[in-house]
Amino acid sequence: MHPSFEPQPHALPFRSMTATPRLAELERALADLPPNVVGEIAFGRLVTQPRPAARHTFTASRFGHVLGPPFQDGLGGPGGWMILNEPELQLGPHVLVPDLAGWRVETMPSLPDVARLGIVPDWVCEVLSPSTADFDRDEKMLIYGANGVGHLWLVDPVARTIEAFRSARGRWTSIGTFGGDVVARLEPFDAISLTIATFFPR
Repeated sequence: MHPSFEPQPHALPFRSMTATPRLAELERALADLPPNVVGEIAFGRLVTQPRPAARHTFTASRFGHVLGPPFQDGLGGPGGWMILNEPELQLGPHVLVPDLAGWRVETMPSLPDVARLGIVPDWVCEVLSPSTADFDRDEKMLIYGANGVGHLWLVDPVARTIEAFRSARGRWTSIGTFGGDVVARLEPFDAISLTIATFFPR
């Protein structure tokens, strides 16, 4: 994925469609998946993957542990966010499951009691796996931008890096790639400094 990328109008052929027999079939297939499989619907097809390995899970969990207190609870930080692990998102006809997603309180004042959230997050984080990296970087990044997600982090547990992006009108622009012992302030959580190495297992 080029760091500055603007989707074309024809890139989302299903965005304005209401439920169709094909989408209903995909929804049934998604509901029938076993619990050890993660399923998503993107551009009219079902995409599945096994539950992530331990290294992936460790990194995803660390983001919740580090960002939750200052941004969700207001402990040592500004508060004002709701951060969820693996929420199921309805973005037009697409159903995606990021590793983490965050909503400002202005965007989602209270948490709806639903299994699938239709409120577009302000931030999403994808922890890359070798089998899913292309999907995360291409189709999912395109869908997130086209539906109004403002910030995206792509996290590589092997390279031990965080790639941060911001979006305006669906156009993703790279903020930078951060790794090693770097201490950085990354949008949209730049109110505090983050030590990048702490997000990855030793």
